[in-house]
Amino acid sequence: MSENSDWPDLPLSAWSDTCDTLQLWTQMVGKVRIAVTPLINHWWNATLLVTARGLAAPAMPFAGGTFDIVFDFVEHRLVIDTSDGRAETMTLEPMTVAGFYAEFIKRLRRLGIEVGIWTMPSEIEGALPFERDTVHAQYDPVFVRKFLQALTQANRVLTEFRARFIGKASPVHFFWGSFDLAVTRFSGRTAPPPKGATPNVARRVMAEAYSHEVSSCGFWPGNGGYGRAAFYVYAYPEPAAYGDARLRTAGAFYDKGLGQFILPYDAVRQSNDPDMLLLGFLQETYEAAADLANWDRKALERQPRAAV
Repeated sequence: MSENSDWPDLPLSAWSDTCDTLQLWTQMVGKVRIAVTPLINHWWNATLLVTARGLAAPAMPFAGGTFDIVFDFVEHRLVIDTSDGRAETMTLEPMTVAGFYAEFIKRLRRLGIEVGIWTMPSEIEGALPFERDTVHAQYDPVFVRKFLQALTQANRVLTEFRARFIGKASPVHFFWGSFDLAVTRFSGRTAPPPKGATPNVARRVMAEAYSHEVSSCGFWPGNGGYGRAAFYVYAYPEPAAYGDARLRTAGAFYDKGLGQFILPYDAVRQSNDPDMLLLGFLQETYEAAADLANWDRKALERQPRAAV
């Protein structure tokens, strides 16, 4: 069994407490993003973007200018920069969610950024409001760096996959509610509102997120119901017989409980050609959704171009 050093080992058991804490910290930044930016279809305004150093919430409007909030996982700090040249920095280290929240709001106010957010975490069962959470307090810089390395690899391959599609597609972006990196393709047709309930998320929010038919894929670091780092693909609404599609990708399978195709991260990491394995998985699961749901693939997909 080979391993690719560019894809780090990321067992959830080794950093689960840090992962849970970091998810809650990123939610604070995401909620600020919702509060100060205009709604873009499917909540794309709320997401974070992968950078060479971590996760960023860029160019948010304030007082006639803008501000960025960046999780720097290289130097382990949170940086708030304003377009008028001012900045505030917090060290990322073991700290309770309540302590992080208090310090984060204080740093925003020092910059004159007054913003109110709902402090109840989204998409997490049994969560405590940020200001009351003294349970989650871990930060392991070694595994946070591994997480960043995995994110940058996943972001790179998902971006290549996105480039094959000329129809409506989301950016490759990070959802802090579910703590996953995702990219979504759209058929162009509308979809019925989801029927299920999501913890601490209003139905209107989910109706906006899934207002149109999609094939979506992404990367979980270990949460998301699977319990290990994995790549996933799902379709909404799910076409009949979708889960019965036969896959060529070694190690991939359909999880009936999740209603998603899964490719374990370790299968990618240990492959002789991780990019080819992952792109093959993403392509064949997209094709299963698009063909079963009768997408106009010729109009939506980029045709291979001759070399120039």
